Amino acid sequence: MNAYQDQRVVVTGAGGGIGAALAQRFAAEGATVVVNDVDPARAAAVAAGIGPRAIPLPGDASQIVAEAREALGGTVDVYCANAGLASGGDAGADEGVWEAAWNVNVMAHVRAARLLLPDWLERGSGRFVSTVSAAGLLSMIGAAPYSVTKHGALAFAEWLSLTYRHRGVQVHAICPQGVRTDMLTAAGSAGALVLAPTAIEPEAVADTLFDGMEKGRFLILPHPEVADYYAVRATDPDRWLSGMNHLQQTWETR
Repeated sequence: MNAYQDQRVVVTGAGGGIGAALAQRFAAEGATVVVNDVDPARAAAVAAGIGPRAIPLPGDASQIVAEAREALGGTVDVYCANAGLASGGDAGADEGVWEAAWNVNVMAHVRAARLLLPDWLERGSGRFVSTVSAAGLLSMIGAAPYSVTKHGALAFAEWLSLTYRHRGVQVHAICPQGVRTDMLTAAGSAGALVLAPTAIEPEAVADTLFDGMEKGRFLILPHPEVADYYAVRATDPDRWLSGMNHLQQTWETR
C-alpha cells in the first residue's frame, strides 16, 4: 500500500512553484491535499488541475491550520510549511521588510506547529515539512532578511526534530538552491549570478523530498553539492566567507 494513500496533507504557498509541485505529488500518491495560497485564484487553479483530491484554501499561511483541519475531516497528517518571502535588501532594509520576512518565513511555521503538535503527540505520529532553502544552511548575497529568517526556519525545524522524533513526529527541511519559480525571478541579478546556473524544476524538489521521506532524512538536498558547501562553512568558515565575499564583489561589479 502506498505510504501516503488517504493521508491528509496541507501545503502552504501552493499556488505555484515548489508548493504546487508538492501538492500535485502528494495527491498523485493518494493523499487528500489542502492547497493554500494567499492568492485565491492561484490556489483554486492548482486545486482544479489536481482534481478531486485537492481542496483550495486561500489565506494567510499562519492562520489556516484550524480551517485546513476541518476541511480534511478533523486531522492533518502532513503539514508542508512551504510559503515564503524572498526578501532582498541589506542590513538597512526597512523594518517592515524584516517583519514580513520573519512572520512568513519563521513565525508561520511556529504558529502551525503550535496547533498541530498536541494532536500529533497524542496519537504518536505527524510529519512537518519545512521549505527552508540553501540560504538557511549557507546564506544568500543581497538578501539579508531572507538569509536570516531562513536560518531561523532551519533552527526551528531542527528543534522540532530533536525534541519530538522519539514521540513519532517526523521533520524534514528542504534546502534547495535555485529552483525555476517566481521566487528565482524575484531574486534579480543576485539570483541570476548564484542560483540560475544550476536551477532545477520544482518537480525535482518534490522527487527529492519523497526520496528523503522514504529514507527518514531530516535534510532534503535537491542540490547535493550543498552538503559540501555546508561542510566547508562548518569546518573552515573563513574560507567559506572569503568565497562568498568574492561572489558579493562579482555581483557588485556586474
